[in-house]
Amino acid sequence: MSAFLLGLTAAAAPQTATAPGESVFATLLRWTPLIARGFALNLAISFLAMAIGTVAGVALGLARISLMAPVRGGAWITVQFFRNAPWLALLFFCVYALPHHISLFGVRLVVPDWTKATLGLALPVMANVAEIVRGAIQGIPNTQWQAARAVGLNRFLTLRLVILPQCIKPCVPPWMNWYAILTMATPLASIVGVAEAVQLTSEALVAEARYELLMPMYLYLLVWFFIYCYPIALWTERLEKKYGVIQ
Repeated sequence: MSAFLLGLTAAAAPQTATAPGESVFATLLRWTPLIARGFALNLAISFLAMAIGTVAGVALGLARISLMAPVRGGAWITVQFFRNAPWLALLFFCVYALPHHISLFGVRLVVPDWTKATLGLALPVMANVAEIVRGAIQGIPNTQWQAARAVGLNRFLTLRLVILPQCIKPCVPPWMNWYAILTMATPLASIVGVAEAVQLTSEALVAEARYELLMPMYLYLLVWFFIYCYPIALWTERLEKKYGVIQ
């Protein structure tokens, strides 16, 4: 916040000397609806990517503990690949390799770039969620498995009724941490042409053509992300202490 105020102060001085008229504060206020629209798309991408990554990650995490070696090995390769692949490279692949149109029941539908960017961001989330799930499952004492077998539960029922419910609490803090990381990574979508907050802020700067707005505009956007992500970080720390989760 202090950096934002310093940026505004630094910008105000040359503005009054070289471009009298609208102040920096007024300009930021005028562009706020556009930036808010872009930020809403950032949040939509983060919600969808996290949802897709979580569902796929849980399935992949269960595959990591499969009793079948080919399934377990394939899941390990998938996790290692997407955990170590650059997020930007995955974005480029999904945006430019996936089709721009699909035919559904004879209807030709346009696939917008932001949906493909969402898939690109969901892939590394999937791999990391898979490791969270695997670690949580393997952290359950073996006596829980033995007790489930003693009452006649098979492996599927043991996972569904005994093991997975106990994994929720230790999984929540790292899952929230990855959601915050994902939200902060959504501006990468601007590089592939998605009209999110960073892209729209850049367009606003081009439209204004005032060099003194460069720092205030981007600091203003930085404050938006900070206000959204910082409470998530605080909540994550609180849950880690409450559930005794060690990262």
